[in-house]
Amino acid sequence: MKKKVAVLSTVALLSTTFATSALAGTYKVEKGDTLSHIAKKYQTSVTELKNLNNLNSDLIFVNQLLKVSNEINSVKTPPQTTPVQIPAVTVSSYSVVKGDTLSKIAKQHNISLANLMEWNGLDHHIIYPGQKLKVSNSQSLTPTQPVTKPEKSKQAETVSQISTSVYLVQKGDTLSHISHKFGTSVKQLKELNNMNSDLIFIGQTLKVTTTSTAVKEETNVDTKEEVTNTTPVVNQTMVDAAKKLLGIPYLWAGSSVKGFDCSGFIYYVYNQAGTNISRLSTDGYFSRSYYVDIPQTGDLVFFENTYKQGISHMGIYLGNNQFIHASSSKGVTISNLSEAYYKDRFDGFKRFY
Repeated sequence: MKKKVAVLSTVALLSTTFATSALAGTYKVEKGDTLSHIAKKYQTSVTELKNLNNLNSDLIFVNQLLKVSNEINSVKTPPQTTPVQIPAVTVSSYSVVKGDTLSKIAKQHNISLANLMEWNGLDHHIIYPGQKLKVSNSQSLTPTQPVTKPEKSKQAETVSQISTSVYLVQKGDTLSHISHKFGTSVKQLKELNNMNSDLIFIGQTLKVTTTSTAVKEETNVDTKEEVTNTTPVVNQTMVDAAKKLLGIPYLWAGSSVKGFDCSGFIYYVYNQAGTNISRLSTDGYFSRSYYVDIPQTGDLVFFENTYKQGISHMGIYLGNNQFIHASSSKGVTISNLSEAYYKDRFDGFKRFY
C-alpha cells in the first residue's frame, strides 16, 4: 500500500439563518517529492510554496504537510433587519516533523507551551512525526443573516455540515471502496470528479464529500451547542494477547510461541484477538493497510531502514507512544517511539483495510 493521504478540509455551515463556504489547499509530501515537483503539480512556484509554509530551505520530508493554496471563497447572504453576532472559531493546525519538540513548535507559532499542551489535551511532551497539533484557538465575531425572534422561548434549528476533502488513491482502491468509506455513491463520486469511467490509478487525487446534520436549540439569541469528544476504544483483547507473549525469543520466520519474527508476531496476535489475517511479510502487511493520523490501540506501527532499506520492521501500537513487537535482540518486548533508534526510523501508523 502506497502511503500518504493528503487532506484538503473545507467546512461549510448551512442553516436557516446563514451560509458560508471555505476552501484551503494542503499536500502531504511523498517519497521522491521536491518543492519543484510539487510547485509544478499545483501550478505555482517554489518561492510561493516556501512563503506559504515559512520554509528557509528547499528541504522537505515524507509526511510533511505543505500548504499549496491560500484561496478562500465565500457566499454572501443578503442582510435583513436585525443582525446577530455569532462566534466563529478558527483553529489552525501544524503537522509535526522530525526533530520537533513542543517548545520549538510553541516558539515557532508565537504561543505559550502551556496553551499548546492545553489545546491538544497533552499531559506529556511526547510527539511524533506526522502528528497534527492545534496551534491557534482564536475566536472572531462574524456577522450573520438577521433572525426573527421566536414566539416561543426556544427555537430548534437544523444545521447541515458539509465537508469536502481530497483523497489520494492507494493500491487496491476502487471507486466503490472509496465511496463506501466516505458515505457517498459511485455516481456522486464520478460526478464530483468529472469522470466518464470507473478507472482510477495509484496516486490520483479525488474530491470526496461527507454530510452530517446537527440540531441546535436557541433561547432568544443565545445558542447552546453540544460538543462530543470521541475517544479511541482500547482493543483490550489485542493488548492482552500481545502482552502474554512478552519474553518469547526472536526466531526468523517464526509465528508461534516457540519464537517470532516481527511479522509472525503480528499474524499470531491478530488471529488470537479474533481478527483473521494471512501470514505475510512486513511488506505484505504494509501493502494491505492504510495510514492513519490518529492511532488507536491495536493499530500497526511501521519502521524503515532497520536491517534493510525500505519498510523492514513493524509492531502493534499500545497507546502512550508505546508499541509491542518482536525485536531481533530482545524478543517480544515493549519499546517507546521516542527512543532514538525508533524515532529516526519511524514511518507511520497504519490500519488493515
